[in-house]
Amino acid sequence: MLFSDKKELLGLYNAVSGKQYKDPGALSVNTLENAIYMAIKNDLSFVIDSRLSLYEHQSTYSPNLPLRMLLYLADLYADLTKNENLYGRKKVMLPPPQFIIFYNGEEKQPDRRILKLSDLYEVEEEEYKLELEAVMLNINAGHNPELFRACKTLADYAEYTASIRRYAAKMPIEEAVERTITECIREGILEEFLRKYRAEAKRMSIYVYDQARHIRQERE
Repeated sequence: MLFSDKKELLGLYNAVSGKQYKDPGALSVNTLENAIYMAIKNDLSFVIDSRLSLYEHQSTYSPNLPLRMLLYLADLYADLTKNENLYGRKKVMLPPPQFIIFYNGEEKQPDRRILKLSDLYEVEEEEYKLELEAVMLNINAGHNPELFRACKTLADYAEYTASIRRYAAKMPIEEAVERTITECIREGILEEFLRKYRAEAKRMSIYVYDQARHIRQERE
């Protein structure tokens, strides 16, 4: 929801890539409505400067993310080339992909981690004919300070999440989220977004928190 706005998404892309694009109109969003196999939306995908970016947000760590990214990519390429002659002699040009995972789970993870599709193969090969590398960035408060300096909205989101967790440790989750939203609006943290989408943000935050807690308890 935060980065469905093209201006915000461009700011996030610039922070991740080190670019300095100014025009949100240069960004073409092509997020999948339904990803094959998972039967859910992928979080964000878009093309800018003839490059395809796939962004995922995770509140729990999963080693299977490269496989999910591959399935998303196959669907995206199928859509991008649906009017092309794939049997012809003319090259069908593709935007090269990059895969970014924004992680803010409670399980400890480094600032940056590379997840590879080849880590999921059952046998080792000297050379893998198909590889996919995804970069997982830890967006919990206290991690990746340069990224947060480059993207205030992401930094605000990290503080919002950290606040919910602090309060949820000593009060029911509904109260923790309500208190966090009220304080963030007062302190100018995601203020405009939370004023506009207060009810949706509260409902989604409670759901994500409960889902992550459930997965953690099942794993334990």
